[in-house]
Amino acid sequence: MKKAFADGKNQYKITKQVLDELGERLYIKIKQIVIPEWTEAFNQLTIEDCKNYIYNLTVNRTYDGFIREKSVIYDNLAKIFPEVKFIETDPKLDQSGDVDYLGCVDDDKAFGIQIKPVTAKANFGNYSISQRMKGSFKKFKNKFGGEVFIVFSIKEQIQNKEIIEDIRKEIKRLIRK
Repeated sequence: MKKAFADGKNQYKITKQVLDELGERLYIKIKQIVIPEWTEAFNQLTIEDCKNYIYNLTVNRTYDGFIREKSVIYDNLAKIFPEVKFIETDPKLDQSGDVDYLGCVDDDKAFGIQIKPVTAKANFGNYSISQRMKGSFKKFKNKFGGEVFIVFSIKEQIQNKEIIEDIRKEIKRLIRK
């Protein structure tokens, strides 16, 4: 902490005493403001609130995800890669193979696209695929020849733009194969 200073108009040295004071202020704020407000909110919670939450989660957010996925593909990737035919995967492949769309380079070669909301990356820190997903991506590659790419989006916008160049390289590789 010898070289630690707070940013802003009034720069000051960060010391153990400053950190302790901030911790004490946080404790008081949580005990006197946050917990009472949350307790009041929880006490006012109704069964109807819970039903509405579940409805919104399962219907509205699922529909939003469906629209977002279509937009990422048809308003973005299909325009960037007009030579590729994008096909929505069979629901069984999406569930077990974690692939939302096939990017067909020709009749027997394709790469996969898995679309996630950018919040998935935020929720899991630096999003890393599970062992199950690694296995299903390997099965996909054995069957179709191509890699599976995870595209993170906010609404219809691709957030991990570097993935576009990776997809471009994969298309070239599949064409040469």
